[in-house]
Amino acid sequence: MRNTLIPAVVVLLCLATNAWANTESARLRARAYDLVYNLDYDQARREMQAAVAADPKDIAAERGLAVIPWLEIAFRRGAVTVDDYLGGLSRQRVALRQPPADLAMQFAHHVEQTLQLAEARVQANPRDADALYELGATVALQASYVATVEGRVLAAFRAARRAYDLHERVLELQPNRAEAGLIVGTYRYIVGVMSLPLRMMAYVAGFGGGKERGLELIEAAAIRGGEARTDARFALILIYNREKRYGDALRVLQDLQREFPRNRLIWLEAGATSLRGGRAEEAERHLSTGLRMLAADTRPRMYGEEAIWLQKRGAALVALNRLDEAEHDLTRALTLESRKWVVGRTNLELGRIADLRGNRTAARMRFSTAVQLCEQDNDPIGAAAARPWVSQAYHR
Repeated sequence: MRNTLIPAVVVLLCLATNAWANTESARLRARAYDLVYNLDYDQARREMQAAVAADPKDIAAERGLAVIPWLEIAFRRGAVTVDDYLGGLSRQRVALRQPPADLAMQFAHHVEQTLQLAEARVQANPRDADALYELGATVALQASYVATVEGRVLAAFRAARRAYDLHERVLELQPNRAEAGLIVGTYRYIVGVMSLPLRMMAYVAGFGGGKERGLELIEAAAIRGGEARTDARFALILIYNREKRYGDALRVLQDLQREFPRNRLIWLEAGATSLRGGRAEEAERHLSTGLRMLAADTRPRMYGEEAIWLQKRGAALVALNRLDEAEHDLTRALTLESRKWVVGRTNLELGRIADLRGNRTAARMRFSTAVQLCEQDNDPIGAAAARPWVSQAYHR
């Protein structure tokens, strides 16, 4: 299915409330996810392995051992920002880089183990809401991986439909189970923003629609969704940005900054969201704080991470008319390894600087380069921002 938001289920980590887990397994699993959200992947993996050892029947812990490599693959590719899911989604950029073989094997092994455990529970009791929830969460994780890592959106569609159906069944059995509304709400939102022909196809395939109802379900999960609360809040950041509800997105980001203070990427998203909302001063503050965090952080970096930070802060500085500082950041960004869309948007900002300084020839070259690179990397938003200024001088 083309031009849908199905890959946006990257924001769903599918953390289930596991009725079968013992207290020690649940404690270790919660600790593991706290580490994941703080970008401490190796420590998180060790804690999740300990959770499985404490209770081999804890399906959510086994699934966690699949979630961690999936997230690490996205991180290593530099494909975990809102920008990756705001534009065209039919040709995911994340599919352009092969995942590390060891992480792909870890995911495949643990997701298969999880499916076996969950399927067995459902077969033993088809009306067990906990078992249905576990199976739906696992199938949703599998769909997310196929769409976001392998780039096979159509192939993910069948699994996504099954996850939706399973969690719809959970809500029939337990209407107040807010965490089950996260997957159902996400797919309802996805269908609700499709074009009419695609929306009709989704209805025929069995998906319910209605983006308003979908958003209500996700917001409820963000408040009372148990272990799925964090998933729901990350989903809301993306959706609020798509809906241009930047103030709401920033309130969620501020909560996450307090909860996960070692996750510097939350500051990156706060800066980017502020920038989209026309809050350049606020964006510059978030981004400068994040760049200081990045400089002091000895842990691995996301692919092309520093270039993204510098491009974003450079854009904020251009908006603030601090052109010399902006040029310093943007020029530095071009010397660093990064994705094409980042290089394209960096050229966009340098084109704006050139026009503001009266150098139309240089500006035209920068804008043309920006359009070309953004289009090559499936970034229609960046390309559209640059295209008008190829033929006319940029002005505020």
